[in-house]
Amino acid sequence: MRIVDERSEELNVRQNILQPLNSMRSHGAMFTVVHQGGYGYAATSDLSRSGVKQAIQRAHDWATMSAGKSVTDFSAIPQSAARGEHYGPSAQSWNRKEIIALLMQESQACQIDPRVVDWSASMSRISTDQWFISSTGADIHQHFDYLIPNLSVTANQGSETQTRTLGGQYNGFCHQGGMEVLQHAGFYGSGQRIAQQAIDLLSAQNCPSGRMDLLLMPEQMMLQIHESIGHPLELDRILGDERNFAGTSFVTPDMFGHFQYGSALLNVTHDPQRAEEFASYRWDDDGTPAEKTWLIRDGILQRPLGSALSQARSGMAGLANSRACDWNRPPIDRMANLNIEAGSSSLTDMIASVENGVLMNTNVSWSIDDSRNKFQFGCEYGQLIQDGELKGLVKNPNYRGISESFWRSLKMVGDASTYAVMGTPFCGKGEPSQVIRVGHASPACLFDQVEVFGGEA
Repeated sequence: MRIVDERSEELNVRQNILQPLNSMRSHGAMFTVVHQGGYGYAATSDLSRSGVKQAIQRAHDWATMSAGKSVTDFSAIPQSAARGEHYGPSAQSWNRKEIIALLMQESQACQIDPRVVDWSASMSRISTDQWFISSTGADIHQHFDYLIPNLSVTANQGSETQTRTLGGQYNGFCHQGGMEVLQHAGFYGSGQRIAQQAIDLLSAQNCPSGRMDLLLMPEQMMLQIHESIGHPLELDRILGDERNFAGTSFVTPDMFGHFQYGSALLNVTHDPQRAEEFASYRWDDDGTPAEKTWLIRDGILQRPLGSALSQARSGMAGLANSRACDWNRPPIDRMANLNIEAGSSSLTDMIASVENGVLMNTNVSWSIDDSRNKFQFGCEYGQLIQDGELKGLVKNPNYRGISESFWRSLKMVGDASTYAVMGTPFCGKGEPSQVIRVGHASPACLFDQVEVFGGEA
């Protein structure tokens, strides 16, 4: 039995006008039954005795019908007996009046120029309690507090329109914790700063086209990691489960242990134990204990993102990443905190090493094929790098590549001073669809001779 009780609230000020309060609560339970090798589940928001009994009976009926007909003997999969409690970073008290005043202050600060035509500042908080109880003795309670700040400014001049955001359209500065998250996000004073960047982009030259060095900052690395490492390594996708909806993967089971996914500088970990990161937890939604695990080490592919069920199906080692978006969805293989480990290069050293290139930050568009191999990404903000120096702003910067050759072109990895913990509340996958929270921490990374192009190409 997995019970979820989640409460959320969003405050939004758009063009200095407070929008209607958005407040939600989701409370219910999912019951999973394994019977004679069959598997069934049923969810309900009716937590009365009769509601629970009906859900258990439905799950039992499905398990009975699937017995002997599944490709997996579910009774052979070990069930969790873990017991304990986990509390993520605690949130400070949510003072609605003070937060509205802060949002109004940053909203008003966006009005630095008549060319600013739209702007908004928002903040969301989520508080979640989860319980996991099994007939094998598991008894787990976990509590999480999340904070999601966002600010967006759109500027227009004639036929040119540019939008600049704080952390991107996917709310990249989301964290576990409370108001201290705003310091990390640079939210204080962001209204004027982001508005000025949007104005500056209006008159910037279009990004040049050609093969050149590409320096990606953490706000863009978040999307790069997510799409071309995270999704391709999900084991259920590799096994074919997502083929009808979100596609397959260019990764195959025989690649693990020897395939060169990237250059020797690429080190990727799955780390649900990093407390402040958005998708941290102590146990996954099947009660498997979470720990930091290396997925790619020195460029070599080590392990997939496979939960206990996918491990049993494939015979491959995995990790604790069985996750559901709510009580009314079954857990499936999902990335949680997927991070690139810091290297040894300063940002100054990386820029100094580039003869001709572009620095890009903050994702604005993405496209990737259904095997998560060929991709094309666009960013909000770019800067030319020439002869080892930043030279000027460029708008509409884009780049494209193929996952394995792109990561093999990684030639410098930033040190801890370039490192940022990011994330997004909006990772979609599964049938029925699930939108889940993930975290991505990364340093700045420099890639050799990538295909770059501007918005007019």
